[in-house]
Amino acid sequence: MSKRDELLAKYADEFKKMNISFDMDFLTKVTVGLGPSIYNKDSSTVSCSDDSELQRVVDNYLVKKLGCKESQDKMMAAVKEVCEQLGSSNRNKYRAMFYYLLAKKFGKESVYK
Repeated sequence: MSKRDELLAKYADEFKKMNISFDMDFLTKVTVGLGPSIYNKDSSTVSCSDDSELQRVVDNYLVKKLGCKESQDKMMAAVKEVCEQLGSSNRNKYRAMFYYLLAKKFGKESVYK
């Protein structure tokens, strides 16, 4: 099993623990799209307590990668909803899971086709 496959299994287990339904094929596409960042301890997670990191998620992922045109306020609200969905006490908010939920929330699955 490759390191990426191990991480995908970990993400799937986390979604199951949280009772969040997910599409494994789409999760795989999002994970592959993140490239080597999933292997670095710091870049593999999103810190919901760091406002500058949350703004980078809006700017670099929602706007640049997904092409979202919604207002900054709406996008930031969605980011904070995902923070809550993954659990405020959960320290491991994996970037692949975080981005997966955002892409689903904005209906941007086609970006990964």
